[in-house]
Amino acid sequence: MDVLVTGGTGQLGRALVPVLQAAGHQVRQMSRRGTGPGGVRGDLATGRDLAEAAGGAELVVHAASDPRGDPWQVDVAGTRRLVQALDRARLQHLVYVSIVGVDRVPYGYYRAKFAAEQVLLASGLPVTLARITQFHTFVDEMLATARRGPVLPVPMSWQAAPVDVAEAADFLAEVAGRPATGDVVEFGGPEVLTAADLARAWAAAREPGVHVVATPLPGRLSAAFREGGVLPGPRAERGRRTYAEHLRA
Repeated sequence: MDVLVTGGTGQLGRALVPVLQAAGHQVRQMSRRGTGPGGVRGDLATGRDLAEAAGGAELVVHAASDPRGDPWQVDVAGTRRLVQALDRARLQHLVYVSIVGVDRVPYGYYRAKFAAEQVLLASGLPVTLARITQFHTFVDEMLATARRGPVLPVPMSWQAAPVDVAEAADFLAEVAGRPATGDVVEFGGPEVLTAADLARAWAAAREPGVHVVATPLPGRLSAAFREGGVLPGPRAERGRRTYAEHLRA
């Protein structure tokens, strides 16, 4: 099929595009600059070039996001602009890349992702909402940022099920090849670990000598992470590569 991947130059997009190409699809990867092989320009924040980028797409994997900027403008309003730009007569499936827990965790970015899901469900398009847990590399970045010299403070009892980005790309390619569900599918890592578990494994592999300190944090956000708000449900599909295997690589 003629496939458009939004956020095609991001970490997930770079892993996903070759998987879709290997499945025989003709893939365009959309970004604001339109760089790289098969790159097309399209700006979700302004709508610029969206109609040209989306024109003719039979399958869309919507992976673009702006967690560090304005997700309400890019993820929510941008998703609405994308819906308006698509050719409904040609589109067979739109897979939206979301996050496990967006409907449970009281965090601004998650609320924006959940709102974008509602835009798609109300659009009348054939959609599947693919919620995925945090990538291993994201955990690496968060721990490196949290480190304070020889000390690595982490929230006490927070739980996560991080997943390998390549396995997430394989999952999305499989979902894209199925009929649209009009509902949520979930994908997570093979094991549930606490923030302290992750931090100790990361420190042992990357920063030996760093001391991990688990600190209790108050508030609704912390309670959601302690209570498993970002863990996939019992029907979720699971990856195989553990965080320890990621660190060894």
